Amino acid sequence: RKKNKQWYQRRVRGRQKLDTQRGDILTTEMKNNKCKLAKWTVSSIIAGADLLKFGYITRSMPRSSGESIGHSILSTQQFIPKQFAAQISLDMNNAWGILRVIVDKCMALKDGKYVLYKEPAKPVLRIYKVPQNTFEENEDSEEDED
Repeated sequence: RKKNKQWYQRRVRGRQKLDTQRGDILTTEMKNNKCKLAKWTVSSIIAGADLLKFGYITRSMPRSSGESIGHSILSTQQFIPKQFAAQISLDMNNAWGILRVIVDKCMALKDGKYVLYKEPAKPVLRIYKVPQNTFEENEDSEEDED
């Protein structure tokens, strides 16, 4: 019972903080997850979406016997994608320029199969050549699944 009470108190504090400090929470997310926010923003701009919505969620119940845990939506926030891009200092000309450099590098490679790999926590993108049959399912494994 004590565990449930502590969980409930944390949840209530989280909701109160969300109500009073939503800007601070979004700023923290911008700092910690800028790449993810930029990806969603670019995707919404390319898709021609009128709005970009973010949801703040919490677990519906504390972890107990390993059951699946539901989630509750605490709040949502919506932005116009181009305005949000300006807010997070996302320049679409720069994004298209980066894509152009990646495409040019890939076009300069010899025929084959490659993996594009982004180094975690580093501004480094690597291209690795892999064997031609990499990532292909063989027919035997598909038959085993049926």
